[in-house]
Amino acid sequence: MIEDKNQQRTDLGQIGEFGLIDHLAKNFEIKQSSTIKGIGDDAAVLDFKGDKVVVSTDFLVEGVHFDLSYMPLKHLGYKAVMVNLSDIYAMNAQASQVTVSIAVSNRFPLEAIEELYAGIQTACNIYGVDLVGGDTTSSTSGLVISVTAIGHVDKDNEVYRSGAKPNDLLVVTGDLGAAYLGLQVLEREKEVFKVNPQNQPDLDQYTYLVERQLKPEARKDIVKLLKELDVKPTSMIDISDGLSSEILHICKNSEVGCDLYETKIPLDPQVIATCEEFNIDSTTIALNGGEDYELLMTISQEDFPKIKANPNLTVIGYITEKNSGAHLVTRADQKIELQAQGWKSFKSTED
Repeated sequence: MIEDKNQQRTDLGQIGEFGLIDHLAKNFEIKQSSTIKGIGDDAAVLDFKGDKVVVSTDFLVEGVHFDLSYMPLKHLGYKAVMVNLSDIYAMNAQASQVTVSIAVSNRFPLEAIEELYAGIQTACNIYGVDLVGGDTTSSTSGLVISVTAIGHVDKDNEVYRSGAKPNDLLVVTGDLGAAYLGLQVLEREKEVFKVNPQNQPDLDQYTYLVERQLKPEARKDIVKLLKELDVKPTSMIDISDGLSSEILHICKNSEVGCDLYETKIPLDPQVIATCEEFNIDSTTIALNGGEDYELLMTISQEDFPKIKANPNLTVIGYITEKNSGAHLVTRADQKIELQAQGWKSFKSTED
């Protein structure tokens, strides 16, 4: 949290919008054969040769989705791409291109935007996607980022939220709750810093949690894994708003119910230890925390032998008939109705 007071600062007005676009775009190389024309014309030209195209868009707004007092701009650029790629992988598709649009206020010099795009470029390189366009404009209220991700999926291999059937297994990737706890740790250290700017945070014991918040990873590997295992989920969704919200999305779209078992929810040991430190319930965090960017899916029971030994996949429950409702089965074997208490984009001022 120590700021270098001697940083070079180039006013964006010196280079203009098109100069900025040329400056940022020069470091991005085309990697996908489906990219015929990228940045530099009125629109990108893509050729998927018969595959189905999938598209997803997200906004990240300063003060709503991120806090630059502890979110480095390079990490923010990386995360902005991850948020969108995760939606593509949730369709059982492969991401191939992104567009990035930003609105910036005059408090951001060129060097700050370069940091943001360095994170975007790192994400593009690691995940093998092309930056093929976007827009830049001015803002009177800080930084706004909009990323659109484009991908493709073989015919009849796409997976929707609407295909779950009674007796299907409820399966999740990775572990849950760490990103939310990472945010709580960062918010706590921010308040400490306000009181004593000389006090530098010691985050060693929270490394995994902070990384899950500041530098999440989209589960590209799961799409490949499912193909290798010859498993096509009956439904799938990414976990951005909390496990309970995502399960209810699947239940609503598929017109089914579910039983989710508290004892089966995967938690990292650092999550359990930090929940004890903060005196909060780990199940509540896993259900409602959000920003894990893991994948939640349902699979046919016939496919269980194919996934049961895989450490990336955990069966956490099963799908029931719609009239049975959606429930959490607690450690005490009690059924509690699931409620969506995760992230809400538009909160009442009275909340």
